[in-house]
Amino acid sequence: MSQIVTREVPAPLQQTLLQQGLTPLQARLYAARGIADSAELDYGLKGLLPFQNLKNAEAMACRLADAIAARQRLLVVADYDADGATACAVAVKGLSALGAVIDFIVPNRFEYGYGLTPEIVELAAQKRPDIIVTVDNGIASVAGVDAARARGIEVLVTDHHLPGDTLPQALIVNPNQPGCEFPSKNLAGVGVMFYVLMALRAEMRRRGAFAAQPEPNLGELLDLVALGTVADVVRLDRNNRTLVENGLKRMRAGRMAPGIAALFKVAGRASYKANTFDLGFTLGPRLNAAGRLDDMSLGIACLLSGSEQQAMMLAQELDKLNRERRSIEHGMQDEALAVLSSIDPEHRYTLTLYRDDWHQGVVGIVASRLKERFHRPSIVFAPGDEGEIKGSGRSIPGFHLRDALDLVYKRHPGLILKFGGHAMAAGLTLDESRFGEFQQAFEAVAQQLLDEKQLTRTIETDGSLPARELSLQLAEQLAAEVWGQGFPVPYFHDQFMVVNQKLVGDKHLKLRLAREGQEFDAMLFNHADWLPDRISAVYQLIANEWQGRKELQVYLQHWAVV
Repeated sequence: MSQIVTREVPAPLQQTLLQQGLTPLQARLYAARGIADSAELDYGLKGLLPFQNLKNAEAMACRLADAIAARQRLLVVADYDADGATACAVAVKGLSALGAVIDFIVPNRFEYGYGLTPEIVELAAQKRPDIIVTVDNGIASVAGVDAARARGIEVLVTDHHLPGDTLPQALIVNPNQPGCEFPSKNLAGVGVMFYVLMALRAEMRRRGAFAAQPEPNLGELLDLVALGTVADVVRLDRNNRTLVENGLKRMRAGRMAPGIAALFKVAGRASYKANTFDLGFTLGPRLNAAGRLDDMSLGIACLLSGSEQQAMMLAQELDKLNRERRSIEHGMQDEALAVLSSIDPEHRYTLTLYRDDWHQGVVGIVASRLKERFHRPSIVFAPGDEGEIKGSGRSIPGFHLRDALDLVYKRHPGLILKFGGHAMAAGLTLDESRFGEFQQAFEAVAQQLLDEKQLTRTIETDGSLPARELSLQLAEQLAAEVWGQGFPVPYFHDQFMVVNQKLVGDKHLKLRLAREGQEFDAMLFNHADWLPDRISAVYQLIANEWQGRKELQVYLQHWAVV
């Protein structure tokens, strides 16, 4: 069940934007997203928040500058998702350009799990590094940092995840660590690493390192920063939108890494019109597939490749893994729905499922699908190490998943072996024998923290759009903005007559809709049943391009009988 609500438009913000020259529709859309001044829509790099406000960024820059001058060996330890992979590529490329002796490793999730563990330190030690630099992990790696220090290896932590009660004994750059006054807490791991590089370049400039050689252009890394930021689904505040927009500009101009260009090609997407959808739903999943099913080293190698031919070979491997991932995911999803057929999700506050033949690398995606379908916090488990199971969860607005797991952890000591994550996504490990106990404990916490209103899916729209304003020009204007998490793409809500409809590709409806004397082409994806003659629809405007021709299309996101 869903309820449709229109976003609130703060009148003072809307009035300010109108006075600054925005159109009435622009003022309405941006005011509803909290924009108080049209200057916030300027995504020039000069508008980036200064690295000086990021706690320890300058201290880490000094340490790295010393290491580079002393020719100390740096080793990047990365996470195995798209954010970790792009952060690793940014670190390796950026530090190399600044003169560092650098290498990287990325844990195989099935052998080592997440983060800088003592086991990963043992593996890293084989490369004899002087300094380990973590990217997109490390804030919770207390034991791992201790293990490195015991071996005489210094650790520098760059991360963006929420800290636990105890911090590792290391120099840390993380906007979410205690005492950090950086105004944006939404940097992805790749964004944090990019900021460290900006601070390092400034420190090396101060030391006169570029007197005899040109400074490296860190802007050349923004395609990687944009991909990791969008793929990690962090909130696109102004600072993140600036990073993403400048990365997209590089892609559209053809000035991207060969690996990113190859990912566009294997995905069948045109890089000259790159947008956040491409990054989040076509490139990101292909990169993530390596970490989910195989080894993220493959994805990082693709991003680091300087050869178009090699990059294409690696991108094709990633595309193959992504098709395999989709096949496994669909099978697990069907099995999960079969399990749920004997349960009424309407009378549950959570969905927690486990099977001993499910794949550990895909549980997060299946949890996400279940959450989207039933609008319940969902955790899906698969076998982990001997006697253990590993789960990945996805949440709904109003239910902070990591905090909920923390409550279970404190109320039932020993039940959760380890956990971590964000408000909307988290992971955990249990003893297999205690799955049923966890299922009940998690449900009890959710019943305490959620109410039935929160369990009703809410579809937010920007209200009605006069038919005369539905145009290709408007669709193109909307497509040019950096929409995403926390800055949602505009959806509108109106009534239409269905003039005609036909099935395409065996599972999609191609429609001709009419309203206020005008007709529009429309698509309803993954729906094969005929619609009634009159519908109420939530829709998005798309500038569709086919065989060199552009035309307006209305994409239906939700519909109901009038």
